[in-house]
Amino acid sequence: MSDLPVRRGSGTSSLGRWPRTADPFEQMRELMGFDPLEQMERLMGSDRSWGLSFNPAFEVKETKDSYIFKADLPGIRDEDLEISLTGDRLTISGKRENEKKEESDRFYAYERSFGSFSRSFTLPEGVDAEHCSADLKDGVLNLRLPKVPEVQPKRIQVSGGSQDKGKVKA
Repeated sequence: MSDLPVRRGSGTSSLGRWPRTADPFEQMRELMGFDPLEQMERLMGSDRSWGLSFNPAFEVKETKDSYIFKADLPGIRDEDLEISLTGDRLTISGKRENEKKEESDRFYAYERSFGSFSRSFTLPEGVDAEHCSADLKDGVLNLRLPKVPEVQPKRIQVSGGSQDKGKVKA
């Protein structure tokens, strides 16, 4: 692993050729006895697993007969996901565990995020809580909340007086 190119933005650098002291954080630790990541950890109150904080993207849409929620949840297992509906409040929460890191591991990029998340949505009246369904496939959560039949829009025919035209009432 002597030549590992890392592309970020418009430039390319080959970090594998740099001496270990080229790491600005390591240089700062050596020169000042200061570790900025350690200071951030103290503020965040956790170990280095806080990453970039795991905040999954959601898509919410309404169809004529249901509300559809989709969320990108890569790396989340079924047993690490909890979905609850209480009244008009839908809560989706879960966690993605940090992978075990070896002491000898040397990262050139660490952009994946781990941790717990919780999202709550306030729903309009008329969700049929008894017939909700959810599946997690290929890292995408699909949640369907059907509307109760009374809430679904119904088309009402309008009849005009055109049928009575020309008729004479006695």
